[in-house]
Amino acid sequence: MKKVRVHFGDRSYSISIGKGILKIIGEEAGRFFPGGRALVVTDRNVSPLQGPGVLKALARAGCEASLFAVPAGERSKSISQLSKIFDKLAALRMERGCGIVALGGGVVGDLAGFAAATYLRGMPYIQVPTTLLAQVDSGVGGKTAVDHPTGKNLIGAFYQPSAVIAELGALATLPERQYRAGLAEVVKHAAIADRRFFAYLEKNAAKVLRREVPTMEHVVAVNCRIKARVVEADEREAGLRQTLNFGHTLGHAVEWMAGYSNRMLHGEAVAIGMAAAARLSASAGNCSDGDASRLAALLGRFGLPTSMRNPPSGRALKAALARDKKTRGGLPKFVLMEKIGQVQTGQDVPPAGWRAALAGGPPAR
Repeated sequence: MKKVRVHFGDRSYSISIGKGILKIIGEEAGRFFPGGRALVVTDRNVSPLQGPGVLKALARAGCEASLFAVPAGERSKSISQLSKIFDKLAALRMERGCGIVALGGGVVGDLAGFAAATYLRGMPYIQVPTTLLAQVDSGVGGKTAVDHPTGKNLIGAFYQPSAVIAELGALATLPERQYRAGLAEVVKHAAIADRRFFAYLEKNAAKVLRREVPTMEHVVAVNCRIKARVVEADEREAGLRQTLNFGHTLGHAVEWMAGYSNRMLHGEAVAIGMAAAARLSASAGNCSDGDASRLAALLGRFGLPTSMRNPPSGRALKAALARDKKTRGGLPKFVLMEKIGQVQTGQDVPPAGWRAALAGGPPAR
């Protein structure tokens, strides 16, 4: 088992990474839930796979736990599902010394984390991310949110978990498409902050795709270290944390246009957004064509899309991007690549180039 420490003073916490470590949830609950009770929030796909083990581990530790399962998918990241969690917490008469366990992927983590941030003005919660995307990205750093009909993650809070348990055994249960979508965030962290790790991924792509446990333990730990360094320096996204939005500007627009549906998974949209941002960077002379090509090649090797066959019109993109939280003065700010391992934030990109970049062609210089 590997451990990564995230430093936030008296709000610091540890990320435990390994296979067969789910049982430590009881020990963590005993430490952070002094009220001795917990609500395990999960989804209906994860519930039969991981729910019984978590409930048993909590019971062995003397923690009385109830389980609440939401429908799987992005549409559960809503005010209506949040309200149902509040109803359940109220019915159980949960107190501040009780806690929430977020057992699932990014949707469950965001939803349950926001419930923890707001119910009783804040109660402790433990993240147990079960998807690769959540283990390397959304489960770390304290961003919690629900979506609004006009945009993604518009209602949320920065609220750090008490602990994170990344059970690698859960990765074996992921459908191939969902696993590959999580690799988009793995590539993103390497692209923005660690050139050597990017080369490691190129060399070990086959092992990553086979989900080999020693390789994935290293991959998840490196990703968590990268993200920990960023969020420790900039918890509330005032500067350095904006680098984590690489690929997310156009990616969120693409995802929103797909209706947050199974037609376009979050990781797939981010992969397209990263490849497009790299093309825009190369076109502007900010990075080399070679680095942009290496990024697209690694994404492709992981089976991720790097372009759109029929990208939306410039007008439609502009309307979608106006909903982005990073928009200032009606236009979004892009994160562009300088080279593999380094990016620039707060960049203006003329709308004329957006569609061509999504299509896979170089925008006009």
